[in-house]
Amino acid sequence: MKNLVSVILLSCCLVQFASALTCYCGGSRENPNCELGIDNCTVASGICFTLTEILPESKTLLVQRGCMETQQVVPYRRPFMCEPLAGSTIQAHCCSKDFCNHPDTNVAPTIQTPAGPVTKDKLPITLIVLISVGFCLIVGLIVIAAVFFKKRSAKSGSPLVPGSNSSDSNLPGPYLHHEDELSLSGSGAGLPLLVHRTIARQIQLQDVIGKGRYGEVFRGKWRGEDVAVKKFVTRDESSWAREAEIYQTIMLRHENILGFIAADNKDVGTWTELWLVSEYHENGSLFDYLGETRIDVASMLKIVGSIASGLAHLHNEIVGTLGKPPIAHCDLKSKNILVKKNGECAIADLGLAVRHDSSTDTIDIPPNNRVGTKRYMAPEILDETLNMLHFDSFKRADIYSLGLVFWEVVRRCNIGGQNLDYQLPYFDMVPDDPSIEQMRTIVCEKNIRPQKETTWHKYDTTERMWRLMQECWYENGCARLTALRVKKSIARIEDEEGVKHV
Repeated sequence: MKNLVSVILLSCCLVQFASALTCYCGGSRENPNCELGIDNCTVASGICFTLTEILPESKTLLVQRGCMETQQVVPYRRPFMCEPLAGSTIQAHCCSKDFCNHPDTNVAPTIQTPAGPVTKDKLPITLIVLISVGFCLIVGLIVIAAVFFKKRSAKSGSPLVPGSNSSDSNLPGPYLHHEDELSLSGSGAGLPLLVHRTIARQIQLQDVIGKGRYGEVFRGKWRGEDVAVKKFVTRDESSWAREAEIYQTIMLRHENILGFIAADNKDVGTWTELWLVSEYHENGSLFDYLGETRIDVASMLKIVGSIASGLAHLHNEIVGTLGKPPIAHCDLKSKNILVKKNGECAIADLGLAVRHDSSTDTIDIPPNNRVGTKRYMAPEILDETLNMLHFDSFKRADIYSLGLVFWEVVRRCNIGGQNLDYQLPYFDMVPDDPSIEQMRTIVCEKNIRPQKETTWHKYDTTERMWRLMQECWYENGCARLTALRVKKSIARIEDEEGVKHV
């Protein structure tokens, strides 16, 4: 399975965590909670972990050691990470005491290779027999499994998830054929976990919380927790498969990106429903939230800062054995951003996302017919001058959309008595569902952008946010800020405003 990462992250049962937890850091793979050059990390509550890989000849390689906060382990009350994956060479150790992931307590030392050759008479006969029998058993099981899968595939006529770039029955990335056995779910970090294939039958759907071109989103109950279930119809199978594949990208999990739980399908008689199961956020989309809520300066900065943080993580490439490719969202808008309980946001809907493979300098573009939202399209997309061979072009288009989202948020900020109704960008220039031609006329030919509100210049915060928006939606994509620069600029404004994240 080409996208299956042989890492099983962390699913220790969460008992009452202490007020703070300190863990060792280290390994060949960096951890976001570990600072460069520092051998330990501290979280308010959470777990320590160690990941090791069993190499040939019983050698042990330290992959990663660090800490994770409680909210990074999903689901909260009954996490299902740290479950060993059959046949995997990766071993995980999780604990919840200070420095409990010390190398002496849970990581076997690397075995040194002897200088001289190993002769046959040094190997115990029993060991040779055990190795031979074990090898024969493994080969036999593989052959039996291959025959079983082949028969089942021929009987069902279609796999669980179709290949994203071909029409054959080979499954892409981390998916399994047999629907009655096991299927893969993701932690959102792209670290796949095996869960029972019956997850769709374990969820009780409650009420509809959203609708879109792909289908509907339901609130559901699974193991006593609220989850969100995004249902696709069969004709959108490629979109469903693509989004599930993107969500399982290595190290994708981030507090400002929607947490992915599983992908599944469910036979309802005359058709098959395709499900994406993710974390549930009761505040709904940013579009709905802003339509109902006026926000203060601190809330405004928390919203825009968290969106920028999530986008910066998407755009960022993490280099290493278990690295993360850079990803461009390609459909960033207020309806695709969810508002969490703590006032921060999580970026969702990665069905149109584009990935870049730096090792081969290739761009992975989704093989479906969906296009982004016309109102949020960058000038280079509207006039068809986007360089699709250059990945940075997609990231710059995201930044343009980000500037429009910022405008929506800042406009609802109740500062100095400002009391404006919520509006979409260009609400006073184009109809509710504008065409490509209408948007091209406004954005490209007339070079118009959303207007600055008259009160913004009176306050340093809104004035600086306005300048930040302008640097996001320059006509020339090369002149726009990067997501990381936007994130740092907002952090500087927060510091000067005395805004603290809880």
